[in-house]
Amino acid sequence: MQLQNAISQSISQALHALFGITVDASSIALQPTRKEFAGSFTFVTFPYTKQVGKGPEQIGQALGEYLKEHAKEIKDFNVVKGFLNLEVEEREWLRLFRGMMADATYGHAEPSGRNVMVEYSSPNTNKPLHLGHLRNNFLGYSVAEILKANGHEVMKVNLVNDRGIHICKSMLAYEKLGHDETPETSGLKGDHLVGKYYVLFDRAYKEQIDALVEQGMDKEEAKKKAPWMLEAQDMLLKWEQGDAHVVSLWKTMNSWVYAGFDETYRTIGVDFDKFYYESGTYTLGKELVEEGLLKEVFFKKENGSVWVDLTGEGLDEKLLLRGDGTSVYITQDLGTAQLKYDDFPYDQSVYVVADEQNYHFQVLKAALKKLGKPYAEGIYHLSYGMVDLPSGKMKSREGTVVDADELVQEMIDTARQQTEELGKIEGFTPEQAQELYHTLAMGALKYFLLKVDPKKRMLFNPQESIDFRGNTGPFVQYTHARISAILRKAGEMGIKYEPASFDNFENLHEVEQEVITQLVNFPAVVREAGNLYAPSVIANYAYELAKAYNRFYQEISIFNETDEQARSFRIALSAMVARFVRESMKLLGIEVPERM
Repeated sequence: MQLQNAISQSISQALHALFGITVDASSIALQPTRKEFAGSFTFVTFPYTKQVGKGPEQIGQALGEYLKEHAKEIKDFNVVKGFLNLEVEEREWLRLFRGMMADATYGHAEPSGRNVMVEYSSPNTNKPLHLGHLRNNFLGYSVAEILKANGHEVMKVNLVNDRGIHICKSMLAYEKLGHDETPETSGLKGDHLVGKYYVLFDRAYKEQIDALVEQGMDKEEAKKKAPWMLEAQDMLLKWEQGDAHVVSLWKTMNSWVYAGFDETYRTIGVDFDKFYYESGTYTLGKELVEEGLLKEVFFKKENGSVWVDLTGEGLDEKLLLRGDGTSVYITQDLGTAQLKYDDFPYDQSVYVVADEQNYHFQVLKAALKKLGKPYAEGIYHLSYGMVDLPSGKMKSREGTVVDADELVQEMIDTARQQTEELGKIEGFTPEQAQELYHTLAMGALKYFLLKVDPKKRMLFNPQESIDFRGNTGPFVQYTHARISAILRKAGEMGIKYEPASFDNFENLHEVEQEVITQLVNFPAVVREAGNLYAPSVIANYAYELAKAYNRFYQEISIFNETDEQARSFRIALSAMVARFVRESMKLLGIEVPERM
């Protein structure tokens, strides 16, 4: 950014010197020059034609000549219509490059003083995690890491949906069909065992509905009157009343699920600073509803139910508390927002939740604003689209869900097959090979799910994701392994590549300059990804950097170079690419191998 700032300052001075207009340097935007034109940065002159009273090309020509004479950073320029393309002096690129090498925190912002909470994962305890959860977990974890790199204090939290009718369905089916089966006796992970009974409940429930319909009952009525549904509702009531047997079974089955979730979280490499549980938060929020009534920003209907009128906000009237005094989802979300703020006074609270809940979060934010809560403005819904497989959408009740554990294992198996075919594990022990398969599998999966704009619905193609060519995690990972091999060889040959070893080097090749340009952009990329909550910005950067480096590797000799300063510079350049690839991938939650 120092370079862009210096050029913007020079353009500001040029506009004043040539045309007598004052433009603040901070408002002068520079874009990367398009690849088909010579240059590093482009300044658009169209917006200044009225003020200056000249055509965009004339302005560009005059500015270019002024900058070439007065700005030490500018080597040359060309004008294409209203676009002034600026070429930067080689010594400027090298000065910046040496500065980067010396700055261990390059790309990471100073502490901002802002607290940000990121809530993600939020699973139900009646089934294992599925493909949609993977996108959620990877997105939440990566956004949290990107926000940390932007200088914010970040707390990662998980609100577990551990109560309600869904878990009672699994509990009821287990009571009737389980025969005291446990994860140990069944050989199943705990979350898979509980999920099995959720599927069994659904099958039996459908059979009961069909039977009642055959007896002449209306289908909607049959859904309510099916025996197992009535028993599950009764079980939920007993749980709320603290029935010892029901609560004991609930605790046992949830403990199995948590053990299963923990294993999956470890495998996929995500973590949390704090867990919240719906069983501990579902009664919260009622006091906030009372507060809203006292402040006269909520209102009561004749049946005793409490509502908020959000028609002025472009929404509608929203139920906050039922007439019998029981909560709805929004009630507990109001209470949980307050609880989270009490625990960690946040400036921003990011909820990573699928786009089906867009309306819900608009209501939550608007209701908290009505209450005058200081944290209301900081509520941010990071909405993301669904994930499809080539075979179609996922469903969990019928047992046809794309299970996260199975998908991860399938990715590991595919990574093994691809790696063995390409002969990339020569000299590896079985343990090292297994670790590499896991690293590549998770890199493929995370990268593929994160390289797409979060808001877009996406199609996940397992085979395509693990290809070592193209815009994939393994391509970027392989680039890092390739550079690691170069650095090992340099070490074995005793070649030094600190800045002093190439202090007289000057003649940059175009591809070397392109790589440095990518490196220089890292802080701006981290900032943009943080502003947009978009890991896709980081993924795209890692790919472009790896691509630029591979072009350099193909075109420029490193170890056959006879000029020692040029050779040291190229090894240093390789080391910096490895560092920024590693840092970029770390922001995505992806590890990079040293060997392949």
